[in-house]
Amino acid sequence: MKRQRVVVKIGSSSLTDPKGGLCRDKLHGHVEAIAYLKQLGHDVILITSGAVAAGFGPLGYPARPTTIAGKQAAAAVGQSLLMQAYSSAFARFGFTAAQLLLTRSDFYSRERFRNLFATMTTLLEHGAIPIINENDSVSVEELTFGDNDMLSALVAGFLHADALVLLTDINGLYDANPKTNPQAKKYAFLPHITDEMIEAAGGSGSAVGTGGMRSKLLAAQKALSFGVSVFIGTGRGKEALADILAGKGDGTYIGAPFPKQMQMHKQWIAYHAPVAGTITVDSGAEEALLARGKSLLPAGVTAVSGDFHAMDVVDVVNEKGITIGRGQVYYAAADLEKVKGLPSEEARQYSYLHRPEVIHRDNWVTLRKESVFK
Repeated sequence: MKRQRVVVKIGSSSLTDPKGGLCRDKLHGHVEAIAYLKQLGHDVILITSGAVAAGFGPLGYPARPTTIAGKQAAAAVGQSLLMQAYSSAFARFGFTAAQLLLTRSDFYSRERFRNLFATMTTLLEHGAIPIINENDSVSVEELTFGDNDMLSALVAGFLHADALVLLTDINGLYDANPKTNPQAKKYAFLPHITDEMIEAAGGSGSAVGTGGMRSKLLAAQKALSFGVSVFIGTGRGKEALADILAGKGDGTYIGAPFPKQMQMHKQWIAYHAPVAGTITVDSGAEEALLARGKSLLPAGVTAVSGDFHAMDVVDVVNEKGITIGRGQVYYAAADLEKVKGLPSEEARQYSYLHRPEVIHRDNWVTLRKESVFK
C-alpha cells in the first residue's frame, strides 16, 4: 500500500464510558491503531473530541453540562487530561504527540492558514502525530458545529489528505435509523452526498457527543469538495485503520477516485477567505473566465459592490446575478469603480503594483461551470 496522508477524527462517544467519562481503554485502542498505521509508513493527523467529556467529572458535574459556560469550563479542565492520556499512550509506541487547538478563524486568515500548514507539515516530517481539537474553552464552534466533524474536513482539505476517517459508534450510514428500525439498510458505498441525505439525517445519538450523522454528512460533503475520500464507521483493534484504508472497514465509504486537489492558495480563496464584496461582469468576461482560462480585466467589469481593498477576496457574478467564481482582487472598490469598462493600460495605474488584471487567473476559483461555453 502506497504511503497515504490520513486524517482520523474520533468522536466523544468513541472515547468515553457509559457515564460520559474518559475511557482510557478505548483511547489506548485507538492509539494502537494509529501507531500501527504510522509503523506502516503513513502520515496520520488526529482530530479528537472528548475534552468536555473528560473534564466535567473532575469539575464535579454529575453529567455533561448543558450551558456554554459549563461546557467551556469542562473543556478547560478536560483538554489537559485528554492530552496527558494521548501523550502517555503514544509514548508507549515511540511516537511524539503534538497538540494544536484551533478555531474556525484560523482558516480565515491567509497568514494563519499558511503558518498552520507549515507547522503541520514540519510535525509530520519529524514523525510526530498532530492532535487537533477545537479550542473549546474560548470558542463555541465545536459545541455547536458538530463534534469537530467539519473541522476534520477542513484540516483534511488544506493538508491535501488522501482520506478522512470519521470514527463513530455506528457502523456507517443507513437509509433509516438502525437503532429503531431493524429493516434499515446499510450503505457500503456512496459516490456523493445529496442534500436529501443531509435533510433526512438526525442529531447526535450520544449523551456525551454533539455530532450526529447530519454533521458527518456535511463534513463528508465538504471533504469531497476538496478531493478527499471519506469513511464513516467504527474501528476497533490494532489493524482497524489499516483495514479501513484497504477497503475492509466496517462502515460506509464515500467518494469516487480522488479528483485533482486544489492548490492550497486557491482552496483558501474558495472556502476560507472572508468575502469582502462583489464584482459584476459582462458576458464576454464570463466566457473568458469560465471557458478560456483567462484573467478578469477591467474592460469586462460592469458593476462594483462593497468596500473592499486591494488583495481582498470578492465574489464575481454574471449579468443574471449568478455567482460564477471568487478571486483575489488587485483593485480597491473605489478605484475599480473609476476604471470599470476601461482598457487595462488606462486602468492599471489604479491597481495594486500596477497590475493590468482585476483578478489574475492564479488568484481565481471557478464556482460555476457553464455548459454553454464548452
